Formats: sequence, C-alpha cells, structure tokens
Amino acid sequence: MVHTGFNIIIKALFLFRAFARQNPDLNPSSVVGFSPFLGALLATIHYCLVAPKFRRESNDSIDQIQEATMSEEESSSNSGSDESMSEDERREAPKNDFSSIWDLPDVPKGQLPPHLTRQKTRVFCKADAPTHTDNVQYSGAYASIGVDNSLQIDFFRKNFRVEVIKLDKDVMEFDMIGIDAAIANAFRRILISEVPTMAIEKVLIANNTSLVQDEVLAHRLGLIPISADPRLFEYLSANDTPNEKNTIVFKLHVHCKRGEPRRSVYSEELQWLPNGSGFAKESERSDAKSSTYTSFNCSQDSVPEFSNNPIRPTDDKIILAKLGPGQEIELEAHAVKGMGKAHAKWSPVGTAWYRMLPEVVLEENVVGEDAEELKRKCPVNVFDIEDMGNGKKRATVARPRACTLCRECIRGEKWEKRVSLLRVKDHFIFTIESTGQLPPEVLFTEAVKILEDKCQRVIDELS
Repeated sequence: MVHTGFNIIIKALFLFRAFARQNPDLNPSSVVGFSPFLGALLATIHYCLVAPKFRRESNDSIDQIQEATMSEEESSSNSGSDESMSEDERREAPKNDFSSIWDLPDVPKGQLPPHLTRQKTRVFCKADAPTHTDNVQYSGAYASIGVDNSLQIDFFRKNFRVEVIKLDKDVMEFDMIGIDAAIANAFRRILISEVPTMAIEKVLIANNTSLVQDEVLAHRLGLIPISADPRLFEYLSANDTPNEKNTIVFKLHVHCKRGEPRRSVYSEELQWLPNGSGFAKESERSDAKSSTYTSFNCSQDSVPEFSNNPIRPTDDKIILAKLGPGQEIELEAHAVKGMGKAHAKWSPVGTAWYRMLPEVVLEENVVGEDAEELKRKCPVNVFDIEDMGNGKKRATVARPRACTLCRECIRGEKWEKRVSLLRVKDHFIFTIESTGQLPPEVLFTEAVKILEDKCQRVIDELS
C-alpha cells in the first residue's frame, strides 16, 4: 500500500505540472482554500483510489495534456536547432517508452536504488560537516520496495572478514569488514578496560630519602608494564592470602654514595623475588614466629613458562626516581591481576582505535594544471598524476587509505563538486598498540573471548 501511494504521489506531481502549464492564469486561492499543489494532489489521490472506474475514460484527456506539455517543452528547448539536426541525429534522438502517466515505471522492488545504497553504506564528508552518518537499523525501513533490512546471520558470516595489514611486536593494524560500528567499538572498549594484566598494586617502603614522595613513587611503580602472562595467575580478593598463584613480588634497593654524582633509578633495577616477600611482618608479640607478607608454597621460577623467561618490566629504561649523594630507596612491590576499568595501570594497550575506510572519488576528470593543483593540495599524497601521452596529465586517486579527512582537497567551490570524500560504514581500520605485556594479536583474541562470554551470559539470562 505504501509503495502504491508513493507512485500515486509521483503521478500527481506530473499531472499538476502539466495542468499548471495549460492554465498559467490559475488563481492559487481558487482550489478550495488549498494551494494548487495540494488541490491537485488530493484530487489525483481521489481519482486513483476512490473512483477507479473513471480512470480509463479520462486517460485520453490526460494523454492530451501530457502530449501538449511535452510538445511545448520540445518546441521551447529545441527552437532554432531543428534545422541544424540531420536526419540521422533525429533518428537517434531518445524516445520516451511510455504513452501515459500511468505507464511511468514504478520504484524497482527487491533491490535498493543506487542513491539509497550509497547513503546506507557511505558517510558523505562535506566541507562543513559529514552527512548520512547514522546506520539504518529498522528491519522494515525499505519494506515499501521489497527490501528486507533485518540482520541475517548467514549474510553476516559470508561477508565478515578480518584482514591483517601490519603486525610487529607491539602494534597490529587490521581491517574488520562487514561489521557494525557498535561491535567495533565494543572490541575497542574491551581491549582498553576488560582484558586483564599484572600491575604493581601494593608497595612496602622500608626507606625512601629521595625527593620523590612515597605516594608518587608508588604510583610510578604501578604504571610500569610487567612482562608476565596474566592467564597464568588468579585474581587476588580481599580475603585471599598472597601466594605464588596470585602475586608477583619485586624488590628495589638502590642508593647513591656520598661524593658520587646524581644517578637515575631505572625499572631494570627491580629484582624479581620468585620465592615471595622478604620483608617480615611486624607483630605485637615478641615471641611470635616471624612471617612475611606472602605465603608461597613453591618458587615461581619452577613454572616452565617462567624458568626460561623470568618476570621483569617490559622496558628496562623507565626512570623511577633520581638520587642525590647520600639518598637511598628500599622497597618491596607486589603485583596482582586486575582490569583497566578498575585502574588504568591494568590496561594492556597504550591505545586501541579504529576509523572507517576512506574512499576518495573523482566525480569528473581532473586534467592539466588542475591535476597538479589537486596533487599539491593533499598533505598526505593521496593523489598522483597519470601521464596520458601527448603532454596530457590526469589526476588519479593513488593512496585513498592514507586520507585523514583534512578536507583540503574539497576546499573551494569548484573542488567540492569535483571530489567526493566518503567513508565506508562497515569497513574499519583497527589499530592495537600493546604496552608489551601480551602481543597485540593475543590481546584481540582475548577480547573476542570476553565478548563471547558476555553474549553467552545474556543468552543464559534470557533462557
């Protein structure tokens, strides 16, 4: 019904246009208090829906109006040019395929028109602001033209893919294709705040005569990334005793002798204690047996993962403090398992971010001096010059992925119509920068597992 009504409105507009041309002296106030547009629209809807039996009888008159309108347009646009047209040109001139307004083609069913497809899948980046940034989520958004917009799991499985573009020790760049922005953002948030790591939580300071206050020194120690796989450890709750399964102990004891120059204290001077704490707890009873702040049943270096790869900071040259002559620092630091949503020191990434794939389109050929100007306008060399021979040059889009959306190429009236900047809504360039505790590909795998567990919990609650 919506589809039929849409076609009726289109035909009403055509009828009114022809009627207005035949009646140039029409008084707008004469159509029952409405404008001529509304009057003709309502009359046509009534004509099409309420009185269908009169449709065939009036087709002849409508055809006469249409033919008169078309002949008037042709005579006004082609006056003075008919004499110059040859017989072949007249024969090749385009002809209309319909003889009545009722023969106008309907909106195609079963597929989106090209302009709607482009609006659905692309963000248009204009000189002032982007447009068509929203995603069409409603399943019946295109029901009037027979297009099902609901999420189909088979379609998602067929089109979703991940392509790794760059991978090294700490950085991974990959493309996620065929996915919604909400899912991409879910991975980003999980990577930042929900993938667990090991970080220093408790600092026992025996002596600190440096200029760095105890609280500041403890905070700096907490931000040092620890090279230890958190999957091998358990969480430490308030009622648990620190042991070899939930705690990592480091010792730092440095001093600057008198007469020596000032020295820096680096993270490489943190010494791992695989047997646990070496500081004895203070006891109110003098005859009580001394105990330490941890209770290790075995040495952590007996674990195969740690025997060949001892636990240490990921970077050896992180400055913790600077000591002057006669100053000293002695402390013990305990690292536990945690997540970034509790404190940023447990975040496994320096940053995790994504952006939509850029798409740069030249709407028309840019040649000659304009091609050189366009190439100079882009600061990241998205465009290149193609030699077409005979001294002709043409601008081409050589590196669209490098586009940063600075909009320099569309500044100016003539350029905004010649260059289109787009973003693909379901194609994301994802970058993960690890702090070194886990490789970036492992971090993304852990993020997928966490999202899977969240989905499973929702399914269990609903069932």
